[in-house]
Amino acid sequence: MIRTITTKPHAGQKPGTSGLRKKVHVFQQPDYVETFLQSIFDSLEGHGGGALVIGGDGRYFNAEVVQTAIRMAAANGVGRVLVGQNGLLSTPAASHLIRKYRAFGGIILSASHNPGGPDGDFGIKFNIANGGPAPEKLTDAVFRRTGMITSYRIAESQPVDLQRLGEHSCGGMRVSVVDPVRDYAELMQSLFDFDAMRSLIRSGFTMSFDAMSAITGPYAHHILEDMLGFPPGTVMNGTPLADFGGHHPDPNLVHAKTLADRVLTRGEADFGAASDGDGDRNLILGRGIYVTPSDSLAILAANAQLTPGYAKGLAGIARSMPTSTAADRVAGRLGIPSFETPTGWKFFGNLLDAGLISLCGEESFGTSSSHVREKDGLWAVLMWLNILAVRRKSVAEIVQAHWREFGRNFYSRHDYESVNAEAAEQLMDSLRDKLPALMGNHGITQADDFAYDDPVDGSRSESQGIRLLFGDDARIIYRLSGTGTEGATLRVYLECYEPDTHRHALDTQQVLSRLISLSHALADIEGHTGRASPSVIT
Repeated sequence: MIRTITTKPHAGQKPGTSGLRKKVHVFQQPDYVETFLQSIFDSLEGHGGGALVIGGDGRYFNAEVVQTAIRMAAANGVGRVLVGQNGLLSTPAASHLIRKYRAFGGIILSASHNPGGPDGDFGIKFNIANGGPAPEKLTDAVFRRTGMITSYRIAESQPVDLQRLGEHSCGGMRVSVVDPVRDYAELMQSLFDFDAMRSLIRSGFTMSFDAMSAITGPYAHHILEDMLGFPPGTVMNGTPLADFGGHHPDPNLVHAKTLADRVLTRGEADFGAASDGDGDRNLILGRGIYVTPSDSLAILAANAQLTPGYAKGLAGIARSMPTSTAADRVAGRLGIPSFETPTGWKFFGNLLDAGLISLCGEESFGTSSSHVREKDGLWAVLMWLNILAVRRKSVAEIVQAHWREFGRNFYSRHDYESVNAEAAEQLMDSLRDKLPALMGNHGITQADDFAYDDPVDGSRSESQGIRLLFGDDARIIYRLSGTGTEGATLRVYLECYEPDTHRHALDTQQVLSRLISLSHALADIEGHTGRASPSVIT
């Protein structure tokens, strides 16, 4: 029942910060999926007879790869596969299943917030037993294996009926088709005060949630409408579609414009939120106010003790280096440690496992806690709802009160998407060469290429982004993103701190205008990329 198929390496199967992401047509090449999956199995130790979680965000090609992954798991000694009904699992829900059922890991099929459809993107990543993304040691081993692979193993078996919940078999391996929502919903009930939120809703509180035709739709329908009592229609675009309805499932003000117009411009709901393709990111809005992910992390940390799951206090807070320092100020006030890590959720895993932090977040619309080892979009939305239910203030009132207490970190990210990869690397190399000369000029007090020493395992990660720090607590950060599938994305992060409450209502881009001009001039962005302005500003 097990076949061994001769194959050969496919170039470029190097996992990034969130697994292997390519265009769909690349994954559809003969044996492409199989060689990468076999390279994962070949790089694991001690998984024989263990449990494996499999699922994805429902994007185009998801159904086919789920079946392939099940058959290959059977051929590679896996004892049991837990797979979401119809092959669907949000990334945070998959992380929870790995942890709850003590699986040795999970194969998650997603390209996150990237577009779907036949001409869109696809992705495969492996999460380890703690529920988090594979560390660099493992992804490096997988990449090495992809370069020398000569065969893969697969069970000859009929496709598993993924519509039918319950127990199945594939090649002698047990396959459990599980409700993708149930276990996750139970976890949320253990963390948040659902009765307080129901009381808020009964008082007339309104909400709009944009699931962006992606995986969070079924979770949001069940939790927000069925369990909490928001009226039907609260969840927009709640049915997962293979092409996300032709939209870009990235929860920002550009791609969630319909939601933003409804809540920010027209004020048709008290609270607005969205999540992305695989359910791990979040957008938070109130009437007339957009809450930056950096502010959201800081505000959640400052109010965490109002929720049952965090009532005993936080162990610490971590943020990715490009994320604003707003959360650091909260940690200082609370007397708990704060950590600055490279971008990539896997860097939070060691801190969470060691009990050093309780909350963590990235400026790229990702926030989460110790309950899973992934970003969790709906968790962040529910935590906001719990805080709103306890404080009975509007989103704007809570944000403005936070600024009065801690000061405001004006913050923006400028993305230059799909630029020539070689030109982008040359820009970064040129900046690195300039770093010594920049010290002491333009008010710069520190200029470096960020390196991180993990306090848990002692590992060191270098070249994680160029930092220009100023004496007035301002920052300019340059970094190349690893989450796209075409060219390179140059991200420029701009931040300045303002304690004066009279200036908190100023326009962000206006406040940051000096830093914006300086960021262009110092890096010669237009000279290297040909771009006079960013593709997206958030």
